[in-house]
Amino acid sequence: MISYARISSDGERDEHGVSDQHRVNRRTAQRLGLRVVAELTDNDRSASKAGVVRESFEAMLKALESGRLPDGTAVCGVVVLNEDRLARRAGDYERFVESLTAEDGRVFADERGRKDLYAEDVEGLGLVGVAFSRIEARKVRRRMKRFHRARAEDGKPAGGTRPFGWAEDRLSLDPIEAPLLAKAAKDFAAGRSLNSIIREWQRDGVRTSLGNEWSSRSLRVTLANARICGWRSLHGEIVTDDEGQPIVGKWEPIVDPATWQAIDAIVRMRKGRSVGPDGQPGNVLAVDFSEHRYLLSGIVRCGKAKADGSPCNGPLRARRFRGNEEMFHYVCQPKSQGGCAGICRHGPKTDEYVSEMVLAKLEEREMQAPRTEAWGGSEELETVQGQLDDLGREWRSGGISNEFFFANVRQLEGRMTQLRAEQGRHAAAAKRRVVGVESIRRRWYLAEADGGLDISQKRAYIREALHAVLVLPAGRGRAAYDPNLLQPFWRNE
Repeated sequence: MISYARISSDGERDEHGVSDQHRVNRRTAQRLGLRVVAELTDNDRSASKAGVVRESFEAMLKALESGRLPDGTAVCGVVVLNEDRLARRAGDYERFVESLTAEDGRVFADERGRKDLYAEDVEGLGLVGVAFSRIEARKVRRRMKRFHRARAEDGKPAGGTRPFGWAEDRLSLDPIEAPLLAKAAKDFAAGRSLNSIIREWQRDGVRTSLGNEWSSRSLRVTLANARICGWRSLHGEIVTDDEGQPIVGKWEPIVDPATWQAIDAIVRMRKGRSVGPDGQPGNVLAVDFSEHRYLLSGIVRCGKAKADGSPCNGPLRARRFRGNEEMFHYVCQPKSQGGCAGICRHGPKTDEYVSEMVLAKLEEREMQAPRTEAWGGSEELETVQGQLDDLGREWRSGGISNEFFFANVRQLEGRMTQLRAEQGRHAAAAKRRVVGVESIRRRWYLAEADGGLDISQKRAYIREALHAVLVLPAGRGRAAYDPNLLQPFWRNE
């Protein structure tokens, strides 16, 4: 007989890896004078959800249809703990009955004993049992949803693995991890790339709460979780109270809400986007998805004129010279790769001049404008929030129908999400302006080990100031480097 078990991922097992259900199945088979020839397990696979493939269940049906296991061993039946561990969908139960009864004389048994699936009324009773099991499964899921919603609305932390940055109680901060996460959040909001942070953590031996090495995905998920600013989220959405304000959790926050909103805006801006040939994802400020080795890759562009008089405009790529690790040039790609191969410019000098251009522009803007400009969408955000509150009160009082409420609430919530993303992007830019230009200039030329800006942070400031830099031809011969041949295209000009 085949012993089939569907168990959860944390189900009890003995020292040989045998689950409790299989041990019961073995005893049942022995009591009935039968021998178990195979044990099939679907680990942590729901039997009630559509679209879930249970590999062992399918293997069992295949063995019943052929009458043999893949190694040729004959199969005469199936033993399970009880029927609701076998199938909770009518279609699956009917498939099982058809496969088992494909030949006469086969045995089906559970903990209570044999069941004759060849009898006319037994299959009907089994389908009734499946229906009741499915109803119970739905009730359990609803209870679990209400339970998690209630915990979220009370500001209680979610279960699962201990979150990085907090102690085992999930409420107080870990004295070592929390400062690391706070610095990473602020650096990421200020423009530093995930890979740069990960490389630093790997160098310092920083591990996740499970002891694994960090990856871009794991760090992005950690930073994008509203938990780090003290807000409670559920299924990726911020849980709010009756007034539409975020629920504040009972744990200690690591960063302020403005920093997290800046992070959330960056993550949402990158989600589902790809960087095009011009280096920009759509109509938003281009961001670096990985750590660059060169400061101006994709920012400097070829200014050599084509036959029609327009510039080539191909992005210049860095080319390092053999035998000299410090020397490189920015060059236009060959025609086969979309360029014209007509521009080659000294890399370190180009980096230096463009850096000075950007720092000078930042200093100019700092003198001409206030440190932080107010976000222009605050009034609309308050209006939309008020409309949502009014709509919710009318619906709860029975003044409007369900159809009217849900048709309008989705539209308002969509606009609310857009406005909060814009607010987050504004906060991200403000975070980069919090530090004075004098400090930026000083850190620009320091080594990273001495507190200097890394290349991703520098590129963030350059991207914020410039659309691109057009590199014009220098003519023939070995002329002195001429910074006037660098034509910047500033933002907001």
